[in-house]
Amino acid sequence: MSTWREVEAKYYMQTVRRQPVVIVRGQGTKVWDEDGKEYLDFTAGWAVNNLGHSHPAIVAAIREQAGTLLQTSNQFYTVPQLQLAQLLAEQSCMDRVFFCNSGAEANEGAVKLARKYGRLFRNGAYEVITALNSFHGRTLAMVAATGQPHYQETWKPLPEGFVNVEYNDLEAIRKATTDRTCAVMLEPVQGEAGVIMPSEGYLKAVREWCDEQGLLLIFDEVQTGFGRLGTLFGYEALGVEPDVMSLAKALGGGVPIGAFMAKEQYCVLEPGDHGSTFGGNVLACAAAYASTKYMVDNDIPARAAESGAYLKQQLEGLRSHDPSIVDVRGMGLLLAVEFSSDVSAKVVSACNEEGLLLNPVRPNAIRMYPPLTVSREEIDLGVERLVRGLQKAV
Repeated sequence: MSTWREVEAKYYMQTVRRQPVVIVRGQGTKVWDEDGKEYLDFTAGWAVNNLGHSHPAIVAAIREQAGTLLQTSNQFYTVPQLQLAQLLAEQSCMDRVFFCNSGAEANEGAVKLARKYGRLFRNGAYEVITALNSFHGRTLAMVAATGQPHYQETWKPLPEGFVNVEYNDLEAIRKATTDRTCAVMLEPVQGEAGVIMPSEGYLKAVREWCDEQGLLLIFDEVQTGFGRLGTLFGYEALGVEPDVMSLAKALGGGVPIGAFMAKEQYCVLEPGDHGSTFGGNVLACAAAYASTKYMVDNDIPARAAESGAYLKQQLEGLRSHDPSIVDVRGMGLLLAVEFSSDVSAKVVSACNEEGLLLNPVRPNAIRMYPPLTVSREEIDLGVERLVRGLQKAV
């Protein structure tokens, strides 16, 4: 057994089901373990490394900023933070941003904003409607927002103020709406649920309902943002604008940073309402600005749309002659392969042996979300390794 795996077993809280690979280096779509074995990384750090590992633009920004200024409190202005705020506002339908450290914090901030909106404009309304099988983070409030009972049971009693209803069911949202409701919060595509797509017209109908009822529509774009669906933000690919949007994962290109954004008329937070010691940290913002600017300047989302269509076509080809595959779904470079039985752990293990890293998102499904910079040759090689893994596992 690897010494590092022994160290983990002894000292780390056992909260993660790790794959038995100790990664020590990464470049682009490839990573290497401590023995020098090369893998194609089709997990991208859980949709974080959208420009791949150690992208030169991000590395250069981190190096320069680390030698200039690492941290100062938000009592003061810092240039990278404001450059990033301007870039995000100019590239989105939003007007203002608050920076934090993670997706869970971004969603917490979005909910705080929604509750204040409800207090001011909906007679104290505070409830947020979310979807079953959603995933919004692991703080106590976001566990309550996350509509997955197996995540919730251990932590009861949970904070109140969240109502979980079926995804892709407008009538369920209508029935759940009361005078206590201030917002609806949805993932444009449910990633952790196994890449569940919105049905035709669903998000548009939710948008119309929120407009009719005076509710905020919040999109959790922690996973779908920054090119993953083939547009810079997922709402653009799906043709529906939210009022509030949460971001994280790929925002920093590998450096921890989150954000929530809102249109001007919904920016109800005032000095003292919210804050963060490390939120908007100058190093994280420098990395995020470099990553986002490179993505915009080089139209990486369009590349993701093209590469995602090609990868999906290859996976559909596998499904056509492999009866163990019952579905291929997703858009851009957020895809899932569903099997007829609970074999995803075996498939992932066999693919590890073949040099391909995947995510067992469900017992019967794997999730594939490589860097958006993945080449066609790497896609072909990844599919070849997947085929060999399937032959071993199924």
